[in-house]
Amino acid sequence: MTRIIAAACLSAGLGASLAAGQAADTSAAHRAVARNLGAKEWPELLNSLCPEPAARGAAAQRGAAAASGRAGAAAAPARGRGTGAPQPPPREQWHAEPVKVFDNLYFLGQTEYSAWAVTTSEGIIIIDTIFDYSVEDEVVGGMKKIGLDPAQIKYVIVSHGHFDHSGGAKFLQDTYKARVLMSAADWDLLERGNPNQAKPRRDMVVTDGMKLTLGDTVLTLFLTPGHTPGTISTLIPVKENGRQHLMAEWGGTGFNFTITPERPREFWFRTYIESAQKFRERARAAGADGMIANHTNLDGSKRKLPQLAALKPGDPNPYVLGTEAVMRYLTIAEECAKAGLAELEGR
Repeated sequence: MTRIIAAACLSAGLGASLAAGQAADTSAAHRAVARNLGAKEWPELLNSLCPEPAARGAAAQRGAAAASGRAGAAAAPARGRGTGAPQPPPREQWHAEPVKVFDNLYFLGQTEYSAWAVTTSEGIIIIDTIFDYSVEDEVVGGMKKIGLDPAQIKYVIVSHGHFDHSGGAKFLQDTYKARVLMSAADWDLLERGNPNQAKPRRDMVVTDGMKLTLGDTVLTLFLTPGHTPGTISTLIPVKENGRQHLMAEWGGTGFNFTITPERPREFWFRTYIESAQKFRERARAAGADGMIANHTNLDGSKRKLPQLAALKPGDPNPYVLGTEAVMRYLTIAEECAKAGLAELEGR
């Protein structure tokens, strides 16, 4: 075990780290591989999925609370809109300003939750819609602040059916006649949830490998179940000063799974692992050279968005890290899931 972990820690290459994890299929070995891959480059992801042993108990409690809050939404009224709903949290606790990230990609999210706008020659695609109480402020108001017209929203991709990403979809559907895309499994998940929450009408159903074309831009959507039964991960072409890049969005990250008697926690860890492997292969084949996420603490956005404001001509965009960095991100997600599965199985 010591030799295996040491080999992983000394290795600078992805292949050697993976070999180390495969050689010792234990929770400790998988965590060591993940930490070797992500300690400097993806610390937020690493600390979220593979916290240090002393922090794991607290992290598990937070994850359970988050899962309970989402799974138990049927017992609680929606925040923001609707008769009898409690007031949303104060704006100063969640508001964030919009940021231009690339020539055709904009951040429109909150301090903790991300929404993205992809501009094309024939309209705008929104990826994730945050909460019902914040969508007008952050998405609509943010677009107007940076010179985009919300009336040009044609499509809304909801990465998964949790309310922190789907809550604003109904407003955009009703107000701008935008088409809403979600996987069949997560349309079902959303419809089973809190009846008091604002939900979009079932619209477009995403299939694996589906191409969404709008004008001069083609997004590719993959089904990557795990975080939810029908999580969607997306490849997004972006532009910057005439250069082309490809962002990969891992659509659902945490291990707060949808647990049922026939699909226990072990099932979802295995499903998550398979999805991470699959999306990594797709991202590598397509040449993805950057990552975005739908939580600002999972892709380094809390660090990177302020950096964009200070960029000088010729400075590299902090979201462009290269294909191998994308591979490391998805491998960290895979290895941390393997660590969780091994721990459940007593390894």
